[in-house]
Amino acid sequence: MSIWDIFNRLSAEKEQSGKIEYIIAGLGNPGIQYERTRHNAGYMAVSSLEKKYGFDVKTHKFKSLIGEATIAGKRCLVMKPETYMNNSGEAIALAMKFYKIPLENVIVIFDDISLEPSQMRIKRKGSSGGHNGLKSIIALCGGENFPRVKIGIGNKPNPFYDLVDWVIGNFTDAEQKKIDEVCLKACNAIELIVQGRINDAMNDYN
Repeated sequence: MSIWDIFNRLSAEKEQSGKIEYIIAGLGNPGIQYERTRHNAGYMAVSSLEKKYGFDVKTHKFKSLIGEATIAGKRCLVMKPETYMNNSGEAIALAMKFYKIPLENVIVIFDDISLEPSQMRIKRKGSSGGHNGLKSIIALCGGENFPRVKIGIGNKPNPFYDLVDWVIGNFTDAEQKKIDEVCLKACNAIELIVQGRINDAMNDYN
């Protein structure tokens, strides 16, 4: 091994061991039965981050599956809470406390029925909008002041359709293709957000 190889390896190890600056949480429900469901769009975005940055979200900690990655020069804890959607805040609060991460450095990715599967929206902060995962985060993590990436899953087909049945239903193949494309855009948006360029992210992707 050359001196240059050793230097590169040590530099990479130093980078990997740097202080966590951001938490990126993709919301969803654990279990193979939920893998392709609409409510798991946040998990799907995390899978896209794994592929793009070459890391794995597989360690069990903070009631979640977690992994670490350097995104746009920032060390990030990437997590998929395993508390089930309605208790997502429990997991995120544990990670925030451990790493002393301020709420404005917690990026949440989740599904949104008000958007079509080909759409994505980024917000700096805001209310839960009726989303139970966000309600839990707002209640347990200190408020509404956290950026979020909303991935469209489409609304239920008629007013009488049960909402729970809709969100835990599977995407069609055509819908899944659109979601995969949006998840790639979400990766690019997150790069901007961790650089403090959320206005650019909103301008580019909203």
